[in-house]
Amino acid sequence: MNLLKSKILIISCLSCFSVFGKSLNDSTLISRFRPGFMWFYTGIRPAETEKVRKYDRLIFDVTYSTFSGGIESFKNKGLSLGLNTSLLFDIPITKGNTISIGTGISHSFFQVGHDNLFLTNSKEGTTIYQLKDSLDAFKRSSLGGNVFSIPLELRFRTKNWKHVKFHLGGKIGYQANLYSKYIIQSPDIDKRIKSFYFPDVTHLVYSVHARIGIRNWALFGSYSINKVFSNTKSTPINVLQVGLSISLF
Repeated sequence: MNLLKSKILIISCLSCFSVFGKSLNDSTLISRFRPGFMWFYTGIRPAETEKVRKYDRLIFDVTYSTFSGGIESFKNKGLSLGLNTSLLFDIPITKGNTISIGTGISHSFFQVGHDNLFLTNSKEGTTIYQLKDSLDAFKRSSLGGNVFSIPLELRFRTKNWKHVKFHLGGKIGYQANLYSKYIIQSPDIDKRIKSFYFPDVTHLVYSVHARIGIRNWALFGSYSINKVFSNTKSTPINVLQVGLSISLF
């Protein structure tokens, strides 16, 4: 009796292994894999097998920020790092999601080190970029700000999750703040000053951007079409960002 039970158990195990092995080799099965940090996340319910996969819904752009226009680009002093955080819907246009639209909300932080002065004139409502004098005591300075915006992207990608992608888009948003930071150092002074006063800051901002890369990684570039300062007598500068994008899911 024990021998019969053992034979039944062995035959059952072999049958299970046979079925399992066949399933692994079945080329008709559709992978449920997703690229990114939340690779296996499907929400509160299991994913439908035929459901179109979506990508690039949470994107971080780590950037190097600089000015273009009235100030020479890529001549920054010190750290000029920025970070864009975008939470987006990926809306498929084609059956395999090789073309889609991305839209949602985005926050952008930029900071440009420059070692000179932005002089404001409240009477004329202007902001002028001026080279510091050799007698000026401050050691470092920078201009930075925060923008909240709504992006719109047209996305192209090759098939499957191991894809090459290209995003082309733009943003319209609101410049929440703009500030200057100065570090003043001399034998008698060691002070940090942060000023948010600019009489002619442009609050309605708009920009264009692009990404090109593979899977979760991409090169990123952005250019603000609007001038940072609205007065035509102010120094005409735009914000330019280049960097690396990572999509978590």
